[in-house]
Parts: sequence; C-alpha cells; structure tokens
Amino acid sequence: MTERQSSPPRDAVPRGILGLIVRHSGDAARVEHLGPYAIESLIDEHEEGAATAYRVRIAPHERTGISCHRRAEEFYFVLAGRGRAILDGQEHAIAAGDFLRLPPGTTHGFVTDREALDMLDIHVPGCRPDRDVYFPEGEAPAGFKPEG
Repeated sequence: MTERQSSPPRDAVPRGILGLIVRHSGDAARVEHLGPYAIESLIDEHEEGAATAYRVRIAPHERTGISCHRRAEEFYFVLAGRGRAILDGQEHAIAAGDFLRLPPGTTHGFVTDREALDMLDIHVPGCRPDRDVYFPEGEAPAGFKPEG
C-alpha cells in the first residue's frame, strides 16, 4: 500500500501563484477573430502558467494558413463538426471526438467544408498569436503577429 501525501511535492508550484480557473466558454467579448479563426482564450495571459488553452472555431468553407510552433507541443480535441487537418503536408479527416497531438515543429492547418470545426486547443509551453507562431508558407492571417 502506498502512503497518501498530505502536502504537495516540494517542487510543485504553490497554487496561490497560479490560481484556480473556472470559466464558462461562449463569452463573445473573449473571442478574437484572426483570419479564418475565432479564438476564445480560456486562460488569460496574466493567468498563464505552463500552458495556454483556447476554444477554436473555424467556419464552414474555410482554409487556414499553414503554421507551426518551434517550442510548443499542441493538443487539439474536436468538440463539434468535421473537416480536414493538414499535418506535415498529409491530410487527415477529423470529426467530433478526435484528438490530435502535434509535437513542436509540426506544420498544421485546417480545411472545413459544409460544417464548422469547434476544437479545444492546448499548447505546452504556452503560445499566443504573438508568441511562438510561424507561418512557413506565407503571410500570417490578419491579427497574428508571428515571430520570425
């Protein structure tokens, strides 16, 4: 039998520094429209610890630019809809319930047809539209301020 720890490990970040977040999605004031993306930040920059989280919506009949992150590992979970993910040049059909893990450096973009894509998007370490976003195949969509 293992002992139960009554206190956090010594290397844990004290909870008071990061703070607990309970946030309901869907507040239009929290949504940024960046090119074909509607991005709702679920963790504000001043709340950021080791990760960032977004609810990302791509409207029907859209194609995003191809982007990548040099430092961040990225995780997508498709909440609703369907479309295609272009990952390192390969197309993958995606739909509600699908999960994507993109190691740093993975080029990626999305294409929608008749349905929108609604996804949870998590970056570790944190990534923002002006930090660790690169568009190797062209110009950044309106609103992005990529590095490099």
